[in-house]
Amino acid sequence: MNALIKSFCLVLLLVAGPVLAEPAALDADLLKLQQAWAHVNYEVNGDAQEKAFEDLVKQADALVAGWPQRAEPLIWKGIVLSTYAGAKGGLGALGLVKDAKAVLEQALAIDEKALDGSAHTSLGSLYYQVPGWPIGFGDDDKAEAHLRAALEINPNGIDPNYFFGDYLIEQGKEDRAKAYLERALEAPPRPNREVADAGRRAEIKALLQEVN
Repeated sequence: MNALIKSFCLVLLLVAGPVLAEPAALDADLLKLQQAWAHVNYEVNGDAQEKAFEDLVKQADALVAGWPQRAEPLIWKGIVLSTYAGAKGGLGALGLVKDAKAVLEQALAIDEKALDGSAHTSLGSLYYQVPGWPIGFGDDDKAEAHLRAALEINPNGIDPNYFFGDYLIEQGKEDRAKAYLERALEAPPRPNREVADAGRRAEIKALLQEVN
């Protein structure tokens, strides 16, 4: 009987091993892209930043290709494309934000709660920052809906609170924005995301100076 149990356990380990290893491998791949993005977004400037974003898009494409059934790589491709668009600016950015919107919608269809609802956060930020029709797809109502959905999933997160605060400022609601920005500033640090957290906190403090 003991031999039978040991054999059964061995079979379970052989079957489960690749499954257990898969999330760890994905997390490692995501972390590399997250840290590279933080460096490019917050520590690189000018033409060098634009070139670095081009390289990040290629990395994100490879990550999506390697994990085609997962929402997380799509979310990060959307983040890379949208921040690349912000760095690029002008009409050339419109194609990038449209691509970002498409991949974020794909991520939502797979798992809207992946990465603490980051697809909602990123889509919401696009909807209020991109111009509306006929130039772009900007839509304040959709922005608010996505940002509120992100806050429902991750009510104390630094990003959903920051972007909702920024959105409220854009809407002329500075008094309401302050509470969300302060909550964003109080958010716990994210593991291995020191550069991103420092950059985001600097952005939050800059907005708080505007509303105080």
